Amino acid sequence: MGLELYLDLLSQPCRSIYIFARSNNIPFEFKHVELFKDSVLGKKPAAGSGAEQPRAGSSDSEGAGKVSLLKKVPALKDGDFTLAECTAILLYLSRKYNTPDHWYPSDIQKRAQVDEYLSWHHANIRANAPKTMWIKVLIPLFTGQPLPSEKLQEVMEGLSTSLKQFEERFLQDKAFIIGSEISLADLVAIVELMQPVGVGCDIFEDRPRLREWRRRVEDAVGKELFFQAHEMILNIKELSNIQIDPQLKEQLAPVLMKMLK
Repeated sequence: MGLELYLDLLSQPCRSIYIFARSNNIPFEFKHVELFKDSVLGKKPAAGSGAEQPRAGSSDSEGAGKVSLLKKVPALKDGDFTLAECTAILLYLSRKYNTPDHWYPSDIQKRAQVDEYLSWHHANIRANAPKTMWIKVLIPLFTGQPLPSEKLQEVMEGLSTSLKQFEERFLQDKAFIIGSEISLADLVAIVELMQPVGVGCDIFEDRPRLREWRRRVEDAVGKELFFQAHEMILNIKELSNIQIDPQLKEQLAPVLMKMLK
């Protein structure tokens, strides 16, 4: 039994694992999980050319539930071994497949810098960037009503503060967060910051240092892979025309609204 990765590329953590595995030529079977079960999103990834590509067809949502006790993606199955949580999966893959040292450096201080960023990321970048998609696309999709512009402004102000800290504290004048080469810290950061871009909030436009960093990350993993992994998020506005089952709307709308309070 080979390595299986249960992923939905609408998810930022899933994209980081997908890009990492593909860019390091790690063989795996892509198990497509729909975060919004029963094709709520109205589309599935285009079929790829091989087992490692996102594929059309039935969702592996049920299989993911069996693999991950947390019943969420990303999830990993390696023989009889299963694992959840993005950071844990990235570290497992880097160690098992002995990926290049720059991803998670053996130097204790550089490794600590990666750990520092990953710890900071969740309460800062990840606390704000994904909300742009919920505000501009998903909540209106489920509730049938747009949110007040003040809510998006509030989120963008919080994200702007986090981006300022990101540039001044972590990126500084370096090519990447840890130095001259890409690391897991850069990968986890970039997939999160593509969420606002996908809904028309180009956070890179007026930030040349951040924009150049993004370009370097794209080059490091390969532009074709980068944009293939982000194809769904960059076309997410297409979801506004999808008809949602009324019962599902009734169930999920109150939950989604609570997420932003």
